This record gives sequence, structure tokens and C-alpha cells, in this order.
Amino acid sequence: MVDLDLFAGGGGLAVGLAAAGFRPLELYENDSFACETLRRNAASNSSELSANIQEMDVVDVHWRHLQGNVRLLAAGAPCQPFSLGGKHKAAEDGRNLFPEVVRAVRETCPAAVMIENVRGLLRQDFLPYFEYILRQLECPSVRPMQSELWTDHDQRLRRHQCSVGYRPDYWVTRTLLNAADFGVAQVRMRVFIVATRSDLPLFRFPSATHSRSALIRSQDDGNYWKRHRLKPAGVKSTRFVKASNEELLPWRTVRDEITSLPDPTEIEEGALTNHWLIPGARSYPGHSGSIWDWPAKTVKAGVHGVPGGENILADRDGKVRYFTLRELARLQSFPDKHVFSGARIHVTRQIGNAVPCKLAEVVARPLFELIRANSNGRKALGGRHVAAAAGI
Repeated sequence: MVDLDLFAGGGGLAVGLAAAGFRPLELYENDSFACETLRRNAASNSSELSANIQEMDVVDVHWRHLQGNVRLLAAGAPCQPFSLGGKHKAAEDGRNLFPEVVRAVRETCPAAVMIENVRGLLRQDFLPYFEYILRQLECPSVRPMQSELWTDHDQRLRRHQCSVGYRPDYWVTRTLLNAADFGVAQVRMRVFIVATRSDLPLFRFPSATHSRSALIRSQDDGNYWKRHRLKPAGVKSTRFVKASNEELLPWRTVRDEITSLPDPTEIEEGALTNHWLIPGARSYPGHSGSIWDWPAKTVKAGVHGVPGGENILADRDGKVRYFTLRELARLQSFPDKHVFSGARIHVTRQIGNAVPCKLAEVVARPLFELIRANSNGRKALGGRHVAAAAGI
């Protein structure tokens, strides 16, 4: 059995999947700099990333040779068509590769599927297409016909799902998760979709382990400041704190995450890998950066180059600087031994586009256990699931 990761990028999802037990991985990525990052880490004795890297576009991959031999198909499809900061074209955007994800599911018939994407996918204007994605995953055997519009295919799927004796090929569930709620020092909202084959149980997403309220309480009662040997700053104490589970841990802050790093060097030469100061930081309206004693704002990849005010850190006195690339990697919960290849623009893109490793692991671990606990999780699908439902 093999585990696949499509659109692997710099390896955030892959690192989390490997930590959860899915290994070795087959990683598919067409960006040469990201592939070099993946190769360096897969070849390193200190890395936990056991993987085979396929530098190619998934559009060109024929999957049928893997049919019935795939345990997990994971994919972080390009988010630009659905991003709040993008062109908002969704299904009409040429970068929309959800059809390729579903094709891979149809041709490989994996035991489970895990998909991650931006919260923009849930926007009201995009909901019809999002629901179409879910219907396709529920019964991928009902394939689209050549040149068929997605809206027409969606109607056929609806009719099929309402037919007498209907049983889905996959049980599909989805949710919106905040990475900060699972120990990542960053507020990052992401949609997760998990589909399990119909001979497996329905997947249930894990519950949060950390909370905003717990962080505010730890700052109000002084424990947070004592731990960092600082005078109380009252950063968020004026905000309303709702009752919450006392067993939840405080959200991790920027200070929690990066203070154990050595001071960044002025230049790249002689620095810890990807850890040197980048000049030219400034804040501007709407992009004021992150603060030390709160989770970071969402780490960005940059659309037309390196992000500006999004990836900066502000001191108490208002002075700002860019996060170093290593600090950004920590905010995405990459291990320090995970190194990145390419110039700053390439590394920033790899880090900013990544799934936080810790969040990927938290979601993937119960999925791994679900598959392992069910002996039939390794059984190939029957012909009903594999064959196209022509004429439905």
C-alpha cells in the first residue's frame, strides 16, 4: 500500500502525515525549488520525511496502475481560485485543480482521502461548487462526461444520490479548523475534507486542544508573563473571555514559538539555516503585522512576489521587522531540521502555502488509526466503485 500527497509544495502536509504514521509517501509537485526542498529533506539522515519525490504536474499522471493499492490520497490543491485575496473565479480559474484530485480518487480508489484548502472555499458565492466537490468525492464512480459542464454533472450526481438503494462510494465529512486551536502559534483558518471508503467507518475530526480564552486567562493571572520572565503587558486582557473547557491549553504565541531560536544574523552567511534578518520591513493600513504575545497572523506566501506587511513582527514600542524565514517555518510548525531551497521569494512561497505540520498531524493521526483498526481498510474496492457509471 502507498500513501500519496498531491501538490506537496515545501512538505508541510507531508511532514504531518509522516508523523501520523503515513509513510513512505509518494510526493507529487511540479515546482522545481519545492522539489529540491523535498529531496534535501527526504535524503537527510536527520529528517523524518521518508518519501519518493515525483517532479511532475498531476495533470500528466495516469493513476490506474495504483488502483486498489493506495491507503491515503492527500491533497492541498492550489488555493488561489478560492482565496479571499485572489481573483475569485473559483471553478472558472485555470488554476482550479479539484477536478484532478477527484480524477486521482476515481482512478486509485484509495482507502481514504484528505483535502485541505482555504476558508474562502466556504464563501456563499462558492458554496455550490464546494458542495459539488463533496458530491464527487461521495460517488467518484459517477464520472463527468467529455465536455460536460460541472453544473450538468452536478445534476446527474444529485439524481444518482436520490436513486433507490443508493449507497455512497465514500463517507465524506468536512470542517473548518483554526490551527491555533491545535497548538500552532498562528491564527490560520483552513477547510479540511476527509472521505473514507464505504467499507470503513465515517471519520470524526479531533477536538481542539488549545483555546484563546485559556491564553487570556494565563496572561491575566500572570502565569504567562512569569513563564517568560516579563512584566505583565495586559495585551488582550480587556477582551471578553467566554467560559471554556478548563482542560484546554492556552493558544501558543509568537513568543512561545520563536524565543528559543538564537538571535538572527545580519546576513545569510554563517546563519542558522534560513535565519537571518531581512531589511525593509514597514507596516501599513490593514497589514500591521503580528505581535509577540499573541498567535501570529496568517503566514502569507505572496501573490505577486514576497509578502509585505503581512509577515512582519511588531515590538511593544511599535518597531517592526520581518520574521526570518526560519521563524516563519516555526510558525508553520516545521521542525528546525527541515531546510528550504531557493531564493527568499521561493522559500516564502513554500512556507506560506504549506499546511502547518502540527495541524496536518493532528487530523491525520486518528485517520491513520481508523484505517489500521479496520482490517478491511487494505481491501481493494469492488468493481461497482471502480467502473464509471456511464449513462447515470
